[in-house]
Formats: sequence, C-alpha cells, structure tokens
Amino acid sequence: MSDLVKTLGIKVVSLSSNESIISLEISDEIKQPYGIVHGGINAVLAETAASMAGAKNVPEGSTVVGVDLTTHHLQAEKKGTLLAKATPLHVGSNLQTWQVEVHNNDVLTSVSQVTLSRIDLNRIRN
Repeated sequence: MSDLVKTLGIKVVSLSSNESIISLEISDEIKQPYGIVHGGINAVLAETAASMAGAKNVPEGSTVVGVDLTTHHLQAEKKGTLLAKATPLHVGSNLQTWQVEVHNNDVLTSVSQVTLSRIDLNRIRN
C-alpha cells in the first residue's frame, strides 16, 4: 500500500480484478479553504481504486500506472464517508479503462474515467 493511501487514511472495502471499493472518511485535512472536500481527493480516490483493481489484471513483475484521468465533481460534501467504486470499461493487455463513482451515502458526488498503462516493475527508475 502506498504512503499516500496511508497518509490519507484510505481503506480497502473490497478488491478483485473486476471491482475495487475503497473508502475515506471526510475530515478537515482533506477539505479546501471553503470547508468542502478538495476536488483533488475525488481524483486520488478514482485513480487509487482503479489502480488497485487494475494491478490484479497484469502479470507478476508488472503493475499499472495512470496515464489519463477525467473527473466530474457533481456534489460538494462537508461530512460523511466517501465510497469509491471502480469497474472496468476495458481491460486489455497493455491499457485498461475504468469507471469510478464516488458516493457519500446514496449521493453520487463524482464520476471519473481512469486509463491505466501496464509497466514492467524492472524498468522503474530507482
């Protein structure tokens, strides 16, 4: 698990190769100056949820990284728990595209599309 996931307190609810659900409790630390959740949090949740599931679709010695992310913020939130659910639109051998919906209770707060690319872990610079 990455340092960002730990730092923000993101929790894994469920994880498989065809779905990922993660959660994040809304706190003052993730809000922008006007007291609502910072839009970047929706993007972090989307890429994290998609990447966690996407990594389960590549061979050992590989992982996935985000290459494109589009997020639409639909509802400002001040309290509660954000639940991000990623489902695949396309899973290929090198590229994957995922749809991610973020809800706070029954309210859809954002929708994202995330494209991931497979990389060889041995090619990552130290």
